[in-house]
Amino acid sequence: MGINVVFPEELLIALKMEPETFRKQALVYTLGKLYETGQISGGLGAQILGCARWEFYRLLSENGFAVIDYPPEDLEQEAETSRQLAERIRSR
Repeated sequence: MGINVVFPEELLIALKMEPETFRKQALVYTLGKLYETGQISGGLGAQILGCARWEFYRLLSENGFAVIDYPPEDLEQEAETSRQLAERIRSR
């Protein structure tokens, strides 16, 4: 089973895109938003696109979607750990 969404041809003309390129871009944006909001897994997104998971993550990243979503406190802890590690390496 599949779902078809129809866009007017004028959109393709305005964007200067081929239909297949537009179809893939629309699918990446849709899957990216679903992944970013936690509604699908990276594995499912990759399966739907017919690519490896790392390729799915690369496509998301290239199109502005957050692949890794750290809570602010985890991000700060990760940054502090990185700073400490960098300091140790420099002091050798």
